[in-house]
Amino acid sequence: MIAAPAVQAPAAGPISPRDAAERLKSGGTLIDVRTGPEFREVHAAGARNVPLDRLDPASLQTDGPILTICQSGARSAKAVEKLRAAGLEAVSVDGGAPAWEAAGLPVERGQKTISLERQVRIAAGSLALVGSLLALFVHPYWAGLPAFIGAGLTFAGLTDTCGMGLLLAKMPWNR
Repeated sequence: MIAAPAVQAPAAGPISPRDAAERLKSGGTLIDVRTGPEFREVHAAGARNVPLDRLDPASLQTDGPILTICQSGARSAKAVEKLRAAGLEAVSVDGGAPAWEAAGLPVERGQKTISLERQVRIAAGSLALVGSLLALFVHPYWAGLPAFIGAGLTFAGLTDTCGMGLLLAKMPWNR
């Protein structure tokens, strides 16, 4: 393997899973930037798992372009930005792993896990419920907890950055 080319590719949007599979036939690397448990559950055959929070462009070795894939495309697009900023040729796979599988391309399956998005919903809902009950039965100041959770979810929706998701991704069961 040789180091990825230090030429920044022209800005281009995501490519379809079928186009990605064709590109990989002539070289390149498919990097899945989801968390370890998400990757282990199902991933494109031949993909390498490098979670977005641990993506280091300087450590990547490839024989062509880097194709990134995630669950829906958001993390993959962030990975492409990071790789291109480092001067590497990178492109995102449109629709993520579900689109790859829906296109009939080969996938590898492993242990079923609770997705990070579902973990966020469980945690946010639980904290909001507990905070509401504590506000009703213990002290009104506890109403701040569901308000804080609501503000965090609003921020996540507006910025496409979820602090709770980032925190949960660092938990031992998500490694």
